[in-house]
Amino acid sequence: MAELARRVDDVDAEFDDRTALWTAVFAHRLDNARTLVAAGADPWRPMMAGWSPGRLALAGPTPDLFPIPAGHPGLTPDEAATAAEAHRLIAALADIDDYMGVACVADLTTTEAARRLEAGPVDDTTMEPVLEDPWADPDAHLGIVGITDVPGGCVVTQPWGYIPSTPEVTLPLSEGTVCYSLFANPKSGDQGLVSRDGVIEDSDTLPGGGDAGGHLTADEILAEYLYQGEAVAYVCAKAGLRLLDARAIIGPPDLWVRLPERDR
Repeated sequence: MAELARRVDDVDAEFDDRTALWTAVFAHRLDNARTLVAAGADPWRPMMAGWSPGRLALAGPTPDLFPIPAGHPGLTPDEAATAAEAHRLIAALADIDDYMGVACVADLTTTEAARRLEAGPVDDTTMEPVLEDPWADPDAHLGIVGITDVPGGCVVTQPWGYIPSTPEVTLPLSEGTVCYSLFANPKSGDQGLVSRDGVIEDSDTLPGGGDAGGHLTADEILAEYLYQGEAVAYVCAKAGLRLLDARAIIGPPDLWVRLPERDR
C-alpha cells in the first residue's frame, strides 16, 4: 500500500465519489488507512454525502483513528446515538446462526401479527419433534413460524427456512407500518425484502452487505458502515427494533404459530 501510494499522482483521487482512504476506513482496514494518511491523504476531505473518512471513523470502533481538527463539528447527536445503538445491537445479537428467515416489524405486537397472518398457535408438544428435525416433514414445518414481542415491535422467525421473508408474511404484517425481512441463505447469501404499508418497496436486497455507493443518502451510508456483515442486526435496526438480547432471533419465541395452507 505504501509503495502504491508513493507512485500515484494524487493519493486523494476519487473513484465512485470516494478516495482510497475513505474505502480503507469503510472496510475497517486501519493499517491501510494509516499508511494512506502518512502518504498525504486527507481524512477530512468532504465527500460521500458529508461523510469524510475522518467523520466516518468517528462512528466506528476506532473513533480516535485521526486527530479531529480544531472547530470540526464531529458527529451530530443523532449520528452519535445511531452509532451507539448499532454497537449495542450488534453485541446483543452476537450469538445467532447463519441459516434462518427473519421478519422485523415496527409497532406491531405478537398478538396482532398472528391475527394478520391468520395463524393459529402451536403447542409445545407439537413443536418438540419439529425442533428436533425441522426437515423431517418440510411441507408441514415450513408453515410454522415463531413470533416474539421486542421493544419497538415484533420479530417473526423460522430457524430452518425462508418463510418470514416471503410476501405472504411481510405484506400483511406491513399494513400501516414497515417490515424488513431477510433469508440468510448459506448457498446464495443474505436476501432481503422491504415491505411498507402492504406493498413491496424493495426486493433482492443485501442487508448488511456494505454497499456504500454515492447514490445513498447520508443516513443510508452510515447504516451500511455500521452494520457490515450484520444482516440480522441491520434489518432489526431499519425497522426500529431495539432488541435487548438474541432470544427473539434464536428462540424460544413468545409464540409458535402455524400459517394457513398456501402454495409455497
